[in-house]
Amino acid sequence: MESTRPEPRWPASVALLACAALYVVLPSRLVVGPRWLLPILIALPLIPLSATKHRHPNESPWVRQLTIALIALITAVNVVSMALLVHHLLRSNVTQGRNLIYAAVAVWLTNVIVYGLWYWEIDRGGPHRRAGGGLEYPDIQFPQMENPTLAPPDWHPRFFDYLYTSFANGTSFAPADAMPLTLRVKALFAGESLVSLVTIAVVAARAVNILR
Repeated sequence: MESTRPEPRWPASVALLACAALYVVLPSRLVVGPRWLLPILIALPLIPLSATKHRHPNESPWVRQLTIALIALITAVNVVSMALLVHHLLRSNVTQGRNLIYAAVAVWLTNVIVYGLWYWEIDRGGPHRRAGGGLEYPDIQFPQMENPTLAPPDWHPRFFDYLYTSFANGTSFAPADAMPLTLRVKALFAGESLVSLVTIAVVAARAVNILR
């Protein structure tokens, strides 16, 4: 089940840019600091990160450290935007339900994307180690790992596998086909579910009432 094929970098880069774009379309009252600051902080590091097309086992440690720092930054900013959204709902006389729904969708989509990046970067030490056939214990168990007959012999999870896992967890508030095995990934699953629950159950429900 291990593979020595390098992991392409472009899916994660596109995901980071998507998070920046979603942040730009948020209402001003949900933006932390200047609207342009977060997109620049995301886009500028992507220039050196994109110097190589793949994640390799022998890549420099700073590559993973910078990637994790970007993911952590987006996570923190998105949680603040969610908190501001809820605060605005509870403390203000909100009448623009349609704009509120759009904002909630942007926050929820960012949550799904950023946690997909977390799972991709955390599982078994990161994509560079998975591509090198590392023997670390998995943090997430996919069905193909439990039953190898469901996939080619060289199969290993790619970015879109982790993104789907994040989407499933963000919509059902529980793991779907991929199961968290380690404490750190269980904490990530719980964090994603919490943000999704607040966004969908509280924000979206309030917005629908406003539209009525």
